[in-house]
Amino acid sequence: MIDLRLLREDPDRVRASQRARGEDVGLVDALLSADERRRSSGLSFDELRSEQKALGKLIPKASGDEKAELLKKAGELAAEVKAANAAQDEADEETKRLLLQLGNLVHVDVPVGGEEDFVVLETHGTIRDFAAEGFEPKDHLELGEALGAIDVERGAKVSGSRFYYLTGVGALLELALVNAAIAQATEAGFTPMLTPALVRPRAMEGTGFLGQAAENVYHLEKDDYYLVGTSEVPLAAYHMDEIIDADKLPLRYAGFSPCFRREAGTYGKDTRGIFRVHQFDKVEMFSYVAPEDAEAEHQRLLDWEKQWLTGLELPFQVIDVASADLGASASRKFDCEAWIPTQGKYRELTSASNCDSFQARRLSVRMREERDGKKAVQPLSTLNGTLCAVPRTIVALLENHQLPDGSVRVPEVLRPYLGGREILEPLAK
Repeated sequence: MIDLRLLREDPDRVRASQRARGEDVGLVDALLSADERRRSSGLSFDELRSEQKALGKLIPKASGDEKAELLKKAGELAAEVKAANAAQDEADEETKRLLLQLGNLVHVDVPVGGEEDFVVLETHGTIRDFAAEGFEPKDHLELGEALGAIDVERGAKVSGSRFYYLTGVGALLELALVNAAIAQATEAGFTPMLTPALVRPRAMEGTGFLGQAAENVYHLEKDDYYLVGTSEVPLAAYHMDEIIDADKLPLRYAGFSPCFRREAGTYGKDTRGIFRVHQFDKVEMFSYVAPEDAEAEHQRLLDWEKQWLTGLELPFQVIDVASADLGASASRKFDCEAWIPTQGKYRELTSASNCDSFQARRLSVRMREERDGKKAVQPLSTLNGTLCAVPRTIVALLENHQLPDGSVRVPEVLRPYLGGREILEPLAK
């Protein structure tokens, strides 16, 4: 959530952010009104309580008619205190409810617009000219089936559409990608983490996934647990309700977990193969930093993602995601999109988001530092970056590194994790 003081001091900035996100601008005024009621009812309650305490001191000293009058007044005052307390609680709850609906403030440099209004910041690698090489590229599913690596038919039989099996060399390829990604992250100073896939509502809400993203979240109603769509959720909640000493920052974690997404609203989109699925594995980077270090950390996360994709020898571009496509928690997001030959376009493989103090405020994660000889506590900043979303990475690898006979060249960075294999060969027919 955003800082209420900022809302009071600069509501136009918050309105502009909501407008850029394509969200309800009226929410800002509703929140300002609720906050004013909360503050005024709080002052009223404090004044009445002070008067009640003062009266309580007079009653034991009084007698006769004076005492009777004071007792009568005390009864009336008690009713007023009770009403003021209820009004304060109601206004406080309304303020919190509205505040949780408000997205993070959009960074001033973010391009304004929808999904297609991103700005390309960089382009890396060379797109292969398959026509010049004398053959037409196969898509990842045709390649994967020939390799004995992907089985979507049995995935659909067992679990329904958008499910799949990785078999044989496909399973080995996933393990190679995960191990290589964790190795890179560990070398960069991240602590490897295996995280829960089920979380309580506060963890999901605290990271911002129960607002506009709620339609894509799986909820187990009987137990009131949520299946995570990314290990960002348990990693963000790992230090929930904690105060971290500033000298321990930055804290960096690399989480590996299964991820679950309903993919609501994407029917008919990317239904072939394993590009857009309901369950997948992912390695996610997550950082806790001091607020003044957040933008530099954002760039570092992006640099680690670029290092990863460069090592996989994939052509890709880096985009500055437009305001209405950010997601509630991010103030700014960079995506790395790999070239998919059979689609003839770049598609998202990784993303890096700066959430500022938005998640930390919601999850009560704070930092303690010394200022002018005194200890000060404040929310810190959180950032996240996908290092390897496995199925999409497999899609890009198979299509970009395919050879005319249907075999696939293995990038050097993965070979140590695949028993030294240089080529993935199709199964004999």
